[in-house]
Amino acid sequence: MASLIITIDGPAASGKSTVARLLAEKLAATFLDTGAMYRAVTLAAIQAGVDLSDEEKLLDVLDNRNFQFAGKKSKMTVCIDGVDVTELIREPKVTANARHIASAARLRAKLVQMQRQFAAGEEKLVTEGRDQGTVAFSNADIKFFLTAETGERAKRRQAELQAKGISESLEQIQRAIEERDKSDQSRAVGPLKPANDAIVVDTTNLSIEQVVEKLFGYVEENA
Repeated sequence: MASLIITIDGPAASGKSTVARLLAEKLAATFLDTGAMYRAVTLAAIQAGVDLSDEEKLLDVLDNRNFQFAGKKSKMTVCIDGVDVTELIREPKVTANARHIASAARLRAKLVQMQRQFAAGEEKLVTEGRDQGTVAFSNADIKFFLTAETGERAKRRQAELQAKGISESLEQIQRAIEERDKSDQSRAVGPLKPANDAIVVDTTNLSIEQVVEKLFGYVEENA
């Protein structure tokens, strides 16, 4: 297991992925994007045309496709059966359906196991998701939980999509975020919530750089 594990949890578009990646850079640590794992299984299931509400079929997809996740310090690459899908897993259709994978208890358990296996091969790790500090790495050295107002998160997600040439209304995006929040918070396994010992940071009025510096300062003082 890594000698230093830092978890960053939070709801969709709270900035956790970007912050985790940049913090990993500053710490010369490996970045583990757990959301990419859920998205990869979602993409594979969509490609296979399976019913996303059928847990048995989803398990078949996870067990019978070859998923490869490689952490190159500040970037995580994802391959399915040898094909690089790092960009494909970010498409809106995949994002919208990842909740099916996240709420399937047996898939979630397997993916948590994969996350721990990934960590075992790294010296220092910054990992982000929704249950990293509560489930996957409950004994992590430092735990953060990022939050932001829903409207601000919708604006951030819209900007991300526009940068990729994807146009969606702010109302659609906010509605999707609210639905995802409800799904994440109410699921029986690994629900979205701060760990009891997590440091909660509201990023609504902070730039990405300010959030990274805030977290980095805490790590320097307490690691």
